[in-house]
Amino acid sequence: MKAIILAGGFGTRLSEETHLKPKPMVEVGGKPILWHIMNIYATHGVKEFIIALGYKGEMVKEYFLNYYAFNNDISVDLRTGDTTIHDGNQPDWKVHLVDTGLHTQTGGRLKRLRRWLEDDEPFHFTYGDGVADLDLGALLDFHRSHGRLGTVTTVRTPARFGRLGLDGDRVAGFHEKPETSEGWISGGFFVLQPGAIDYVDGDETVWERDPVERMVSAGELMGFRHYGFWSCMDTLREKNMLDAAWESGDAPWRIWDRSGEPPPVHRHPEPRPSAVR
Repeated sequence: MKAIILAGGFGTRLSEETHLKPKPMVEVGGKPILWHIMNIYATHGVKEFIIALGYKGEMVKEYFLNYYAFNNDISVDLRTGDTTIHDGNQPDWKVHLVDTGLHTQTGGRLKRLRRWLEDDEPFHFTYGDGVADLDLGALLDFHRSHGRLGTVTTVRTPARFGRLGLDGDRVAGFHEKPETSEGWISGGFFVLQPGAIDYVDGDETVWERDPVERMVSAGELMGFRHYGFWSCMDTLREKNMLDAAWESGDAPWRIWDRSGEPPPVHRHPEPRPSAVR
């Protein structure tokens, strides 16, 4: 199964960092947040990634072209040019780095990647700035159980974010910005059928607006409630909070360990949702 990660925006609310690098390359604990997101997926068996590039996309390409050098000790024989990689940090990922345009909107980037997907297979879709201790296996099972075009992971967070209206598990309203009270919001981790991309008109389409709103109206978007940890990295304050959590050794989204065996995923005492029949 494939995961699309948006990595092409300007990240203007984190300008302290993003004037030098694209937002997904901003580091948390010395690693790009993109690396953290990919490890979350890989822990649940998702090993093929399609990265939608735009602003400073060459820096993302450079990172993956030099991944072994950045993430391992290396020895270089300057006489022969031979390089030896030490420490064994060699994930079995396949990463497609695709230029989706400098000014393309989120929906437009998704539409440009349609040819990289299988016709009938669902795929993961997320942004390059959010982490969670999310049970992606349960998310995928839920998506497959209801038969709709899309599933969005819903989380609770303060009201500066847009709010979702939920009717059982069905998404009944998608309010992008902002509401006056706390509630369920989009956590940004989607599972979609390729047919969801038909709701995107072109490069100027913002995924979170017309496509999602039309899917909601058609009853084609369901919400998977996540009760555990979730955080985005919109601001320097949030970046610093994630850094502090990582450095403390208590980063809830780190659902992998150094040996590659995932620890148990955090569970909330409330039950997981079931599909609407």
